[in-house]
Amino acid sequence: MRYERRERRSFGRRFPPKPVEIGKEYDAKIEETSRRGEGIARIKGLVTFVPNTKPGDQVRIRITRISRRFAEAEVVGKAEAEEATEAEAEEATEAEE
Repeated sequence: MRYERRERRSFGRRFPPKPVEIGKEYDAKIEETSRRGEGIARIKGLVTFVPNTKPGDQVRIRITRISRRFAEAEVVGKAEAEEATEAEAEEATEAEE
């Protein structure tokens, strides 16, 4: 008696590989607020929820959880680009004095 292999059936849509990894850090701009009050950033198109942020914040985040359609992250600090801008502004202020 010989069994033939059947093709696997996939129900619903397949989700592509995620563009982020748990534990990695990314610079992100918070674009909007979710219903739960968390900030929403998009990293390479993947919606990422970041608590304790508001729209317009430039933050450095660490991915803590990845789900099928979204990721969750925590704030690690300010984004590097913003820190550089603040340093330049301080230097300009000192130069004016």
